[in-house]
Amino acid sequence: MPKFLRIGIHWSNVSGYTSKAWCVRRVGSVVHLKWGAVEVHGAGDGRKVCWSRLPQEKTIRCGTAQRAQDYTRAAIARRRSHRYEPLTGPITNRRPSAGRSPEPKQALATILIVDIVGSTAKAAKLGDARWTKIIGHYYAAVRKELKTARGKEVVTTGDGVLATFKAPAAGIACATAIQKAMRTLGLEIRVGLHAGEYTMSGGEMVGLAFHIGTRVAAKARAGEVLVSSAVKDLLKAQPAISLRDHGMHQLKGVPERWRLYRVEG
Repeated sequence: MPKFLRIGIHWSNVSGYTSKAWCVRRVGSVVHLKWGAVEVHGAGDGRKVCWSRLPQEKTIRCGTAQRAQDYTRAAIARRRSHRYEPLTGPITNRRPSAGRSPEPKQALATILIVDIVGSTAKAAKLGDARWTKIIGHYYAAVRKELKTARGKEVVTTGDGVLATFKAPAAGIACATAIQKAMRTLGLEIRVGLHAGEYTMSGGEMVGLAFHIGTRVAAKARAGEVLVSSAVKDLLKAQPAISLRDHGMHQLKGVPERWRLYRVEG
């Protein structure tokens, strides 16, 4: 079964990221397709790829073996031109946790979301080799600042990073440090922060706080760090952090309108 993994992070030197995989199999005149989100662990030839959730599947009955063969060839050609690389190893089911599955864990934290602005256009301009090298430096820089600020990386999504902090001031300090680090790489990022309760279930963050944080980040422009009013309320004892009112915003899919603030300095 030909398998393909979406290009976006240099698999030779980065571990623990999420991506998308796509598979095709032909049996006579029938074509079986399977695709979905995967987790990549390890690096180089020893990397392991597993489905992060049940993949989507589709069966196409082409009528004749020749039509099925033509369909398969065209489908593979499209994936090869859509930033996928051939995947030689297997895609396994999600790694089982030791013992019984733990109950979902609920926590209160400041959620930080970092995203590269215009990453697709930049990747097309630089080419795969240069872009994957820059992405490797990008993740190294983000993780260095997370470690310094005692943030906890939760997940990476393409060229985005989601992390949590016990204190909002630490999250803001980390965001501004990441911004400075990105200037040396020629990258522009946007950052959003929100404070609230979230739940970890099956290795994934769920809950309204996560969605609000994502929408806050989406409202930021290149070079901006935006925070929600929930973060501002927790910063009353931190006069050294300067925030400017960014107005009321409707966050997609989130009830009510939210006042956002831009981190200054």
